[in-house]
Amino acid sequence: MKAKLGMSPIAWWNDDLVELSDDVSLEECLRQSRSAGFTGMEKGRRFPDDPDVMLPILKAADVTLCGGWFSGTLVEEELAANKDRILPMIELFKAVNAPCIVYGEVGRSIQGKREIPLARKPKLSNDEMKAYGRKVTQFGEWCAEQGMPLSYHHHMAAVVETEPELDAFMAASGEGIPLLLDAGHLAFAGGDPLRAIDKHHGRINHVHVKDIRRSVVDGLDRTKQSFLDAVALGAFTVPGDGSLDFGAIVQRLADHGYEGWFVVEAEQDPKKNPPLKMAQVGHKELMRVMTAAGYTVETQGFPNG
Repeated sequence: MKAKLGMSPIAWWNDDLVELSDDVSLEECLRQSRSAGFTGMEKGRRFPDDPDVMLPILKAADVTLCGGWFSGTLVEEELAANKDRILPMIELFKAVNAPCIVYGEVGRSIQGKREIPLARKPKLSNDEMKAYGRKVTQFGEWCAEQGMPLSYHHHMAAVVETEPELDAFMAASGEGIPLLLDAGHLAFAGGDPLRAIDKHHGRINHVHVKDIRRSVVDGLDRTKQSFLDAVALGAFTVPGDGSLDFGAIVQRLADHGYEGWFVVEAEQDPKKNPPLKMAQVGHKELMRVMTAAGYTVETQGFPNG
């Protein structure tokens, strides 16, 4: 089985918490990640939106674009508005040969609102979830028809956060909207990543290997502290530095035949946790557990590099 290892630039620059950003260039971010062994990088705010500008940067770094976040609003806005917003991203991702666009629902979400505690996250009724699932499936099918598949990201502080919510969403949606499995977000929400893999492996097309610090997560007062408070306190980290058993998680994905990207996404204070060091820790741990699970990790970065 083949696998590819990527990173998210959120370890270097945090879009929601400026204080958790390091003043490094895109080129330096890519250089550090590649030197640690990663061959892919998801899109961040310092990436150019012109493929003619982006491709030479990726080629020089010997890195491929392995995904990127789209802020979807389908829970409260029409398909047409989301189509208009995502179409330039689809064209860009096709031009640079990215595997998928990560769909993150921000409608009604409190993930970017530090003043709202975790306990006040939005919740959908059964009927709302069914309608939402159908709508997101339509959107996913349309994006695939344009030549770029989506990957749905369940997320803390959003309408699909907990394991029961993920199960309900998966039941309400269809094959047209694949799933991004994020072990860290699911564990933070009290879910079981292994059980989720068993139930939904047929739809998983992208994986985020985000770890958590259990002591930080368990120490939160969710009636007072927000998702961004948790991030600032160090709730997330890379595999090998946190509390999750990625040996078991990767093995379970291997058991179900998953092949594709494993992306380290670990937002934390770059001064306390230098991104290059964290990248090295995460890569070492992933190579250990992926080798044990029978994966062959691809070492080529840019396709023509």
